[in-house]
Amino acid sequence: MNSVFMNTYHRLPVTFARGEGCWLFDINGKKYLDFSSGIAVSPLGHNYPPLVRAVTEQAGKYFHVCNYYQSDVTAAFAEKLMEACSPAGMKKVFLANSGAEANEGACKLARKYSLKKYGPGRHTIVTLRGSFHGRTITTLAATGQDIFHRDFGPFTEGFVHIQGGDIAALDKALDGKTVAGLLIEAVQGESGILPQTQEFIAAVAKLCAERDILLMFDEIQCGMGRTGTFLALQQYKDSSGNPVKADVVTLAKGIAGGIPAGAVLAGEKVCDVFTVGDHGSTFGGNPIAAAAGLVVLKMATDSGLLAEISRKGEMLMAALRQQPEVKEVRGMGLMIGFDIEGNARTLLEAAIARADLAKNQCGLLALSAGTNTVRLLPPYIINDEEIEQGLGILRELLVSE
Repeated sequence: MNSVFMNTYHRLPVTFARGEGCWLFDINGKKYLDFSSGIAVSPLGHNYPPLVRAVTEQAGKYFHVCNYYQSDVTAAFAEKLMEACSPAGMKKVFLANSGAEANEGACKLARKYSLKKYGPGRHTIVTLRGSFHGRTITTLAATGQDIFHRDFGPFTEGFVHIQGGDIAALDKALDGKTVAGLLIEAVQGESGILPQTQEFIAAVAKLCAERDILLMFDEIQCGMGRTGTFLALQQYKDSSGNPVKADVVTLAKGIAGGIPAGAVLAGEKVCDVFTVGDHGSTFGGNPIAAAAGLVVLKMATDSGLLAEISRKGEMLMAALRQQPEVKEVRGMGLMIGFDIEGNARTLLEAAIARADLAKNQCGLLALSAGTNTVRLLPPYIINDEEIEQGLGILRELLVSE
């Protein structure tokens, strides 16, 4: 079956047939505890009843309405999304299909804002080393990891990468004469779960405000409640001790619980920069995705659930820090990375191979980042017993390495 696919993924040796809660079952009936959520795409796990009902009900009404018209469910989703993002200063939204598409929209927004206000030449977008912003030619240019750049140049010009945490490099890079925006992940996901420091984000907010450079947060993996607040940036303060505000926020992955969706959210400064014909997306704001998104928003804005995400994350990280084979643990909420002496992919393969019907053993699904880092992104609905079960499997595998 896999022979029909292009060779773009290092696929692990398992094929899934169904899911239930935090569990997936393969075509042979073997059971796997999901600590990956499809790379943060399924925050409510699998076959979540309210999500299934919302998608089914919407599918029974209509699948798609082009953006020349309005959709009742899409409008409702957009309004709820804006309510959730208003503490970060967001005013209006453009609905897209994916994270890469959302980040493309953010870059276009920054460049038009700067061009109209300052004229040509002020178009550079600054990003961080270790960042990941997508796989299109432009978002690859924005991505600060050389491994993703091989074979695909030339890239869209006008992107500069600096080291996160280096305030002197930040100050130098944010040239008010040439830079339109800074695109940053509050927690870098693909490079190993690396939260930015409070000091660095405060400096970012200060310098961007002083130089009228758009501050753009990529919350595609770390947003939608994943870190214990709706947006990860809400856990940071500016140099005056006030909550950090953004000019642009991008969302995707978990925004619709497993259905493709993305969003570009704009603050007061840029919410009216795009005009008719500037940007578009055939499937952006799809009604089925919007119906699913309403369910996710209801959960991801619930203060009790967000507190539980933080508590469960601390529970996981505290246990991992007690494991001698674990070198370092990083994370916020249910977005966790830890470094090991051995090869992370070898551990992931062993976690899958552990599933055995005869022994009544389950497997575990996790993620890697680079050679030695394991990533954990469990569904928000995971309970303490499932966390302990997953930790038990990890301990077993780490000791046997």
